[in-house]
Amino acid sequence: MQHKIQFIAAFTLIFISTAFHAQVVKRMEPLNWWEGMHNSRVEIMLYGPKIAEFNVQVEGLTVMQQIRTENPNYIFVTVETKNQQAGKYPITLTNARGRVVEKLDFELKKRRPNSAQRPSFDASDVIYLLMPDRFANGNPDNDSHPSVKEKADRSKPGGRHGGDIQGIINNLDYIKDLGATAIWSTPLCEDNDETYSYHTYGQSDLYRIDPRYGTNEDYVRLVEEAHKRGLKIIKDVVPNHWGAEHWMIHDLPTYDWLHQFPGYGQTNYRSTTQKDPNRAEIDFRYCVDGWFVKSMPDLNQRNALVFNYLLQNTLWWIEFANLDGLRVDTYPYNDKQKIAEWTKAITDEYPQLNIAGEIWLHDQAQISYWQKDSPIGAIQSYNSFLPCVMDFTFHDAVGMAFHETHAGWDNGMFRFYENLVNDFLYADANNLMIFLENHDTDRFNHKYPNIQDYTLAMVLLATHRGIPQLYYGSEIGMAGDKSKGDAYIREDFPGGWPGDKNNAFTQEGRTQKQEQYHAITKKLLNWRKNTAAIHYGRTVHFLPHDNIYVYFRILGEQVVMVVINNSDKDQELKLDRFAEILQSKKSGKDILSGKSIALEGKLNLGGKSALVLEL
Repeated sequence: MQHKIQFIAAFTLIFISTAFHAQVVKRMEPLNWWEGMHNSRVEIMLYGPKIAEFNVQVEGLTVMQQIRTENPNYIFVTVETKNQQAGKYPITLTNARGRVVEKLDFELKKRRPNSAQRPSFDASDVIYLLMPDRFANGNPDNDSHPSVKEKADRSKPGGRHGGDIQGIINNLDYIKDLGATAIWSTPLCEDNDETYSYHTYGQSDLYRIDPRYGTNEDYVRLVEEAHKRGLKIIKDVVPNHWGAEHWMIHDLPTYDWLHQFPGYGQTNYRSTTQKDPNRAEIDFRYCVDGWFVKSMPDLNQRNALVFNYLLQNTLWWIEFANLDGLRVDTYPYNDKQKIAEWTKAITDEYPQLNIAGEIWLHDQAQISYWQKDSPIGAIQSYNSFLPCVMDFTFHDAVGMAFHETHAGWDNGMFRFYENLVNDFLYADANNLMIFLENHDTDRFNHKYPNIQDYTLAMVLLATHRGIPQLYYGSEIGMAGDKSKGDAYIREDFPGGWPGDKNNAFTQEGRTQKQEQYHAITKKLLNWRKNTAAIHYGRTVHFLPHDNIYVYFRILGEQVVMVVINNSDKDQELKLDRFAEILQSKKSGKDILSGKSIALEGKLNLGGKSALVLEL
């Protein structure tokens, strides 16, 4: 009987201890780090009810500091991992009496060989942009999930449709065969909004892949499968804002974790105030500190805890998933000094990593300001350290030029000519991302429903300086009118769901029209893969005449001549103007038709036609 009583007492103690234990640390972020990191000091966030009352010790690592905030549910513990070996380092929490109330491991993992020197995307790549919820549903079992609010409903244009990581994996061969070499997916981390969560820009947990897309391990598997096929993976990160349903927003570590007005204040979206010497300070504040929308609170990166959290999270994902690059959302809405510091810290860790920033501005000088080592930024002694910027002026030209078949002084093909004229403003014009459309714009095939215009645009995209980005579905003629709502420019890829009327992922499943679009895209992109003059060559272009634009891409002995007739009329192009490049060359192979084209005297060009000639 005595033994029985002792057993019950012991069991009760274990039960109480376990119950109490479960209440202490609800979250630890990050869960691990890696040995040999340049960023060796790690700020470990511990979260739990009144956790600040406990003492924290870390066995085997030097604790540099412990920060307790006005919220007693947080402790931020900074440890030094320099020169430490991979392994588990126990973290112990004790109460005021010295009793252990929680013990957990912080792990240092071995780093992949040459992780710091990982290569990245550049002008030799073509980036395929997709929205995972609308691309393909590879695992219907995860369409809804009990831990998040919004459930799948494909009947709603703005609802969750069920696309996921497995859907991307299933179609990696399609992307490779098309000729793309890198994949940029819109964010994959959890977005727990009640509605309209599919775009995932309102993230609610930065360390967790949204369960409707899959798991963290699924994301790692996506990268591994992509790498097997020679494809790179670019992660979309959002340091400017979180979703209102982020778990931390419901229990802020500090009042100034967010920009408070107090509470909500709407951004004016005027990012030009960041460098305007004549600005009003209130306009500047509402640009930088204002919330992107009411459901996306603006993060205060000037708070050191916020800054470290964002930086460590980005570094963690690069190491954890073995990423090849980053795209940064709404880059110029961040505090410009802190986002530069964040970017530099990442590129100090990974010197070759390319990071593309969304710079949605319509003036080359304004865009250039945000690129690393910009001569424009230097005027104000500013360096963003951002290697790649998105060329929205190229996109602006796309939106108008192909309608202007009877061009005047400054329209039609002159729009592209003038865009290149200003390349002297950039530190590295070859590290610009160029695109016809993306997930925030009208689809190109809505503006231009004829395949002739699509062909001209694809020729420009495939042969221009910079890094081309193709938006999913463009290659099969998908169209969408943004004025109807974002969902109409983010429709499901046909064949990505069981029961779809046609499967555009396969040649036999594509309609005749879809195949026409696909064939021209595939031809151009696969040719581009092996054409170094397009990747790294210099550009020589000639003033457009009669809406005919001629330019050359030159690298050593490799010369490519591009001829675009944007007029709807057949025209004759005399070749004597181009003698400084053509010299004694008598013919060239047109990669579109496969035919040899004589270069003697003149070229006869059909209306709305293009030639891409290897000389």
